[in-house]
Amino acid sequence: MSIDAAKLIERAKAAGVTIATAESCTGGMIAAALTDIPGSSAVVDRGFVTYSNEAKMQMLGVRADTLETVGAVSEEVASEMAEGALRNAGTTLAVSVTGIAGPGGSEFKPEGRVCFGLACADRKTATETVEFGALGRANVREAARDHALSLLMQALS
Repeated sequence: MSIDAAKLIERAKAAGVTIATAESCTGGMIAAALTDIPGSSAVVDRGFVTYSNEAKMQMLGVRADTLETVGAVSEEVASEMAEGALRNAGTTLAVSVTGIAGPGGSEFKPEGRVCFGLACADRKTATETVEFGALGRANVREAARDHALSLLMQALS
């Protein structure tokens, strides 16, 4: 892991920031990386693991029409996931991840495509898509976790 999660937690504590995660393809790996750090309970409020579309709608308020129109692996869904986590957890910062870890994918949504969302209480939600490539399921998931942690660190800088 390239991001020092302990440093991230310390920065968030110093800034009075609380964090929630909304995860699909990483299945809780981001929350686990954060909560591996002693004292993280001062910062980490909760993590939503929303692997199915139904869970995304029920737990985070992702709209059915968004899922139908653009699919779960999209910046639009990543945005709605991050905003739903921020709203439902009442935190000041939320990160989301939705992607295709593999194996598989399609011509239009290849293996290794991961969409991220970053919602902050006082800013417009930011989204981005990263093409990690067909690195294999475990490597895509780890890369997505690390990228999400780097987005949190950037938000705290």
